[in-house]
Amino acid sequence: MTNYQGFIADRIRRVPVSGLHSFFGIAASMPDVISLGVGEPDFPTPSPITKAGFDAVYDRAIGYTANAGLLELRKAISENLEKLYGVSYDPDSEILVTVGVSEGFKCVFTAMIDEGDEVIVPHPCFVAYEPEIIFAGGNPVPVVTRAENAFEPLAEDIEAAITERTKAIFIGFPNNPTGAVLSRQNALEIARVAEENELVVISDEIYDRLVYSEPHLCFPALPGMRDRTVLMGGFSKDYAMTGWRVGYVCANPELLAAFSKVHQYAVMSAPTISQFAALAAIEQGEPFVGRMREEYDRRRKMVISELNEMGLDCFEPKGAFYAFPSVAMTGLNGDEFAHRLLMEEQVAVVPGSSFGLGGGDHVRIAYCKSYEEIELAFNRIRSFLDRI
Repeated sequence: MTNYQGFIADRIRRVPVSGLHSFFGIAASMPDVISLGVGEPDFPTPSPITKAGFDAVYDRAIGYTANAGLLELRKAISENLEKLYGVSYDPDSEILVTVGVSEGFKCVFTAMIDEGDEVIVPHPCFVAYEPEIIFAGGNPVPVVTRAENAFEPLAEDIEAAITERTKAIFIGFPNNPTGAVLSRQNALEIARVAEENELVVISDEIYDRLVYSEPHLCFPALPGMRDRTVLMGGFSKDYAMTGWRVGYVCANPELLAAFSKVHQYAVMSAPTISQFAALAAIEQGEPFVGRMREEYDRRRKMVISELNEMGLDCFEPKGAFYAFPSVAMTGLNGDEFAHRLLMEEQVAVVPGSSFGLGGGDHVRIAYCKSYEEIELAFNRIRSFLDRI
């Protein structure tokens, strides 16, 4: 047997290898690279959280948990959402603990999408959204956002993309890669569109605690949207717990039962040790979240000031830890700019095209590096711009 292509599903072939990860591979092979590419906190996991994980090992609390996750953790998630956003869920029937938000995507899309169903996805967006929809047999329908609208999806654009096959609207705010947040007025308009068209909103809010100068808008907390929204969240970004792999999905009991069925057969339960760490994150992590957010904000202000001073027009991101400047003034597109910057100055940024439509003239800069590293990287970027 010499040709294995016939054994690969068409929906897998439809999805290209991630340009984002290919680019990281090149950067990792080069010496002296300053990477502003990977969206991973540079802070260590706070010590009380790490201790809780180790304590679970020492206490031999390392068997399977309930499929839905530790009941104590589900209760803590419910209470935390109520405290922060005024929206609560039944820990027994409306919260599922997942292996990061990534597994949450798998559970939600597999359970909701029939072959040919459409899901509206604002672009630019995180690289995993559309592939997971395709893997589930669905068709992602892009709606392009623009800098002049602060990279928010407009309700009228979403409404224009709805067809008889549309099943859901997927949104992710604070946004990766743009750092945009969703305004209340715009969110209310999107909610109206969802309600009038009998659609579900799937809201990825993994960066909910990393919002600057204004409160985070939790979509299911909007009037009438709790039972029409699938809320996805986690611990990776807010608590510097990327490798612990803990996320959660909240939804009405009927939907959650379907998500749980996929989760049950795929992974049994999220890692037990990590669930105890996540519980400690909610119970003891708040001071650490505040300090990390303050430091990200300090870096954010410096990055935006530097970019605009260099002539790389960048709207002010108000969430996550990304800036998304336009490089159009250089005469290069985002791919060319990122490639040359890496090869000539050993600074890694991500081409905006990696995140779908609307990003071709942009690059993503992750400011989750130390202030000093960012300063050095910007000195190199300045040298690069002086030459082109």
